[in-house]
Amino acid sequence: MTTVTAISSVSASSSQDSERASERRGLDRRRGERRLRRPLGEPLIVFRDIWKRFGSTVIYEGLDLVVHKGETITIVGGSGTGKSVLLKCLLGLIAPEKGSIKAFGEEVTGLGERQMRPVRARIGMLFQGAALFDSLSVFDNVAYPLRQHGWNDPSTISARVSEVLEMVNLPGIEAKWPAELSGGMKKRVGLARAIAIEPEVLLYDEPTTGLDPTNVKRIDQLIIDLQERLGVTSIVVTHDMDSAFRVSDRLAMLYERRIVWTGFKDEVEVAEDPVVRAFIEGNIGE
Repeated sequence: MTTVTAISSVSASSSQDSERASERRGLDRRRGERRLRRPLGEPLIVFRDIWKRFGSTVIYEGLDLVVHKGETITIVGGSGTGKSVLLKCLLGLIAPEKGSIKAFGEEVTGLGERQMRPVRARIGMLFQGAALFDSLSVFDNVAYPLRQHGWNDPSTISARVSEVLEMVNLPGIEAKWPAELSGGMKKRVGLARAIAIEPEVLLYDEPTTGLDPTNVKRIDQLIIDLQERLGVTSIVVTHDMDSAFRVSDRLAMLYERRIVWTGFKDEVEVAEDPVVRAFIEGNIGE
């Protein structure tokens, strides 16, 4: 072998190794930090044959989804497919025309406002954009659900507010106002408010929308940490696939008014369903 041939061979081999390493990094990044599957718990929230429309626009046609206790499941799909509507149906803010939603073993479709209160007391939600009250301080924003659910002792409320702000890595900002916070900080305050009532279920509506890459990873890590620390069941709605892979145990694909595929995140990379492949590869529009 000539010197030129040897150099070319080494260079080609090095390039192939580099490409394979890059592919592995991409898979690792998408699959996230948690490598091992956790066994699924018992069904905690069950959507069966859900139908919903707004005027002439059909949102769901016979949608089915089972959420298991202790898991983080992410609902993915293009913009306008009705991902966030499903969370609002669970909370009783929007009523489906047909179908059944069971939470904690109880049928919640058709319940009135007063009947829904005990159900909502077991569910926390991080709204898209955080939805902080501009006229309230950080302290009062986080304390708001506590007071709504009957917490009256000022010292107990103060201790809980401090505790949950510490959990989201924002200690000592109780006196600040929403206008003084960055986008990432607002999201974390919204998350502190969501976990203040010690919920069993956390709902995340587009938790990373509008954030820079550093804050996206920070929010993703908080979702993972809180699930592991608090043992909550989490439902995440997003169209950000990198974020979905980082935080999820399982993913559910919403397309054409139904959940067309569910599976563990390591199964997505080898999924043969053409709709799943198209979305993962970016061939279904946002």
